[in-house]
Amino acid sequence: MVPKAQPFRIAVVGGGIGGLFATLAIHHHCSAAGVPVRIDVYEQAAQYKEIGAGVGLGVNAARLIHKLGFGDKLNAIAGHRTGVWITFRRFDNSEEVVTIPVNDNQTIRQAPCARSALLDLLKGTVEAREAATLHTKKSCRRVEDLGDAVRIHFEDSTTAEADIVIACDGIHSPIRNQFHVDKPIFSGTIAYRGVIPIPSPSSWPFSSYSVLWLAKHKHFLVFPISGNTELNIVAFVTKSPSETADVKESWTSVCDRKDVEEDYAGFDDVVQKVISLLPEQPSKWKITDREPLDCWQYMGGKVLLLGDAAHAMLPHLGAGAGQAIEDGWVLGRALSEHLSGSGNKHFASLASTAQLYQDVRLPRAQKTQKTSRMAGDTYEMQTEDMLNKTFEECIPIIAERTRERMKFVW
Repeated sequence: MVPKAQPFRIAVVGGGIGGLFATLAIHHHCSAAGVPVRIDVYEQAAQYKEIGAGVGLGVNAARLIHKLGFGDKLNAIAGHRTGVWITFRRFDNSEEVVTIPVNDNQTIRQAPCARSALLDLLKGTVEAREAATLHTKKSCRRVEDLGDAVRIHFEDSTTAEADIVIACDGIHSPIRNQFHVDKPIFSGTIAYRGVIPIPSPSSWPFSSYSVLWLAKHKHFLVFPISGNTELNIVAFVTKSPSETADVKESWTSVCDRKDVEEDYAGFDDVVQKVISLLPEQPSKWKITDREPLDCWQYMGGKVLLLGDAAHAMLPHLGAGAGQAIEDGWVLGRALSEHLSGSGNKHFASLASTAQLYQDVRLPRAQKTQKTSRMAGDTYEMQTEDMLNKTFEECIPIIAERTRERMKFVW
């Protein structure tokens, strides 16, 4: 009797949106190829839980979730944009600046969700499909090259071994930092976040709940989540380093609601009403990203970066989670080709497979990183050519630069 092939051992470090989607994509592609794999997901927290408010998934990311067979469940937890990605409006009187349309009447459509609901959906699907073993309280400290495998060292002094390690451990990734020493970069912007019950149509003066109000050095964004039962709020303000010395880069950092009221004094009455419905202590955090990184794979392809660990970006395109999802899909397909013995030379070795993953994904993710910075500077009127212009002079520039920006992402 021919001995049964041992499953290829895959360790996913980080149980957030990127890590769990990558797990599902690898399981999907390898199952289709008849390749036995054993996936272990190591989450540092005591439970699989997303902290934060909403997350926007563009149609590019939603399409991949539909390909995995649970797109109907995604649509059930998503908000509906009623044909509008965002309508951009003046801060003082809500006059329309530019509206970016989307077709969200199709089955595969934009999916703005509560982060917690999206993570619960991914985790539940992993469990239902028995795609992986999920671990908690496993904070990775470093990885060690064993030649034909990788040993993961955790903060609790335990270890685990795998044939490949996928680092989905976020912007502060210890695995990334082991190979490339840099630090997150403060964008100069802070954000207030919160979720409120969605206003009734009779009290909402616009055709869509997806609205962004523009002012010099600040903008205020809302969009619908949770099946249009909740309104996600993200309000950005450009501040000097001295003004943000006490602001943390943390989802759990909070402030008094009066801070939001003071920063958005002078905004239209609709914005004031939304602010009044925020909790007494909304979240307040520094917005950071990282410089582009030109290498996402190490130890001969046995260690790979994915999502924010590879390409942390500012939130101004609503594209970060979607780029992590694209990473997972491409990596899952590439691994299945390699493990199934594809005749294609690109999959001949683990190193060449990892290189292909990087070659396919890096240019697009880095373009999204760069464009996210540009979008934030545009909305805050912080670009070099707008800094010395008045608000009135900046408005047509924003309209022109915003119309086509999202096409390459979607």
